[in-house]
Amino acid sequence: MIRLLLTYLRPYRRPLAIVMVLVTIQAIANLYLPNLNADIINNGVVKGDTNYIIRIGGIMLLITLLLSVCAIIAVYYGSRTAMAFGRDVRSAIFRRVMSFSQRETNVFGTPSLITRNTNDVQQVQMVLVMAFNVMIIAPIMCVGGVIMALREDVPLSALLIVVVPLVIIVIGILATRALPLFRSVQKRTDRINQVMRETLSGVRVIRAFVRTQHEEVRFDQANRDLTDTSLRVNRLFAMMIPFLFGVMNLSTVAIVWFGAERIDAGMPIGNLSAFLQYMMQILFAVMMAALMFVMVPRAAAAAERIQQVLDSEAELCDPDVPTELPDPHGLVEFDNVEFGYPGAEEPVLCGISFSARPGKTTAIVGSTGSGKTTLVNLIPRFYDVTAGSVRVDGVDVRQMRQEDLWQLMGMVPQKAFLFSGTVASNLRYGDEKASDDELWKALDIAQAREFVSEMPGELEAEIDQGGTNVSGGQRQRLAIARAVVKKPKVFIFDDSFSALDFKTDQQLRAALRHEIAGATVIIVAQRVGTILHADQIVVLDGGSVAGIGTHAELMKSCETYKEIVYSQLTQEEVA
Repeated sequence: MIRLLLTYLRPYRRPLAIVMVLVTIQAIANLYLPNLNADIINNGVVKGDTNYIIRIGGIMLLITLLLSVCAIIAVYYGSRTAMAFGRDVRSAIFRRVMSFSQRETNVFGTPSLITRNTNDVQQVQMVLVMAFNVMIIAPIMCVGGVIMALREDVPLSALLIVVVPLVIIVIGILATRALPLFRSVQKRTDRINQVMRETLSGVRVIRAFVRTQHEEVRFDQANRDLTDTSLRVNRLFAMMIPFLFGVMNLSTVAIVWFGAERIDAGMPIGNLSAFLQYMMQILFAVMMAALMFVMVPRAAAAAERIQQVLDSEAELCDPDVPTELPDPHGLVEFDNVEFGYPGAEEPVLCGISFSARPGKTTAIVGSTGSGKTTLVNLIPRFYDVTAGSVRVDGVDVRQMRQEDLWQLMGMVPQKAFLFSGTVASNLRYGDEKASDDELWKALDIAQAREFVSEMPGELEAEIDQGGTNVSGGQRQRLAIARAVVKKPKVFIFDDSFSALDFKTDQQLRAALRHEIAGATVIIVAQRVGTILHADQIVVLDGGSVAGIGTHAELMKSCETYKEIVYSQLTQEEVA
């Protein structure tokens, strides 16, 4: 937690210095007020000097006014600094997560990353807001109160030797026991977010399989786990406030009791009043620190989780000296590529070698689990090969800046995803400067003009998060149009036509062949009937290449391809 604070509070040293000065002034003023109060009693009340009472009382009012002004300014700067800290940490987490490969994302899990960037940051932020006004003033008040109490009466100050260590020991024990529980609270918060996210995302599947009750039980279990752990923490700290108030009240009784004997011995009554106020200030400072200790363990656990994300190095990073392509063409080459997921016993892909050339369409087919999607994910370097190389225009993708590589790609994934906004904002995700005419042309190519024209607002029609207000086929066509707007050198369609009917599929492919004739097109397909005329078909079987060639060549030489074709088409359709 200290490392996180030092790193992200460094730019705010000036407002922090202002807060520390103002809080110190408050502490000194608070310590001075009991002394003035003692003077009023000893020199004003006892002697009946009204003018003295009015004069010293006026000074006390001015000091109180100064305290109010300092407190307002300190809270203002403290709150601004805490909010700025939270903003910077959230931004740092987001940027770090954006640099993660799929491997790092899977290690943490999406629900946990969301929790760390929201709930965890908020926990640290709340502690900072209090810390700037409590943790700075509490030690000054505690130490200063002890010194001032000793000035008033040394024998009576012996009570401090018993009271203060007792309170500190109890708070320390509670905080030590609470820290592991707070870590557990954060993990259970992750779990409840995970269950909620899965339920919302899979609500149709849950209803279709009549598993609503099962999901309710699963959520209730996660909810109970979080509640039980939170209750265990709260039970620990439920004892703290009564204990502190008990100590405060007993200390007051003890001070009055032993103070009466000290007054008999000649101690001025004003000094006893001041001593009582200093004891209350000391205990109040300890109480404020105790309230901080209620929050600090949880914030420490949250900061630890945040630091884990910030310390995680992305597995995929840019080379120190990247290679640039001054005139890219889009030639994609696989050279004896092997890939295995971390922890897997066997590689998913093995010995993959072929080339996808500009102006040509390369189709990749194979049975489920043969590695088709994994293969195309190696091109934009979503994963790094474990052996061999993937090259674009003769340059290994690992030797290029990732953004330069991505700039060459127009990828439409299996699950088309749209962002909340409008049709136009989604299409311009590929090119922010694209004109309306270019957007309509891309929609024409993707066979999406008709349904977009019928939407209220046309290009300015609203799209919900994830594209939930359009059908699956419409979502796919908008995703394809988005890739066309980008005008990349390499198009990657990962089973992106599965939601289209055959007529729309044929029209879309014909338009693509005509409009993007100079680009490299790589298509992962399940329906072989739609890629029979591809310039090159790569057949995968069990992670290896079973055959490469045109449809006619593969029908003669590749049994795996023939099995796939005849499982979908009749001999008449093939002919």
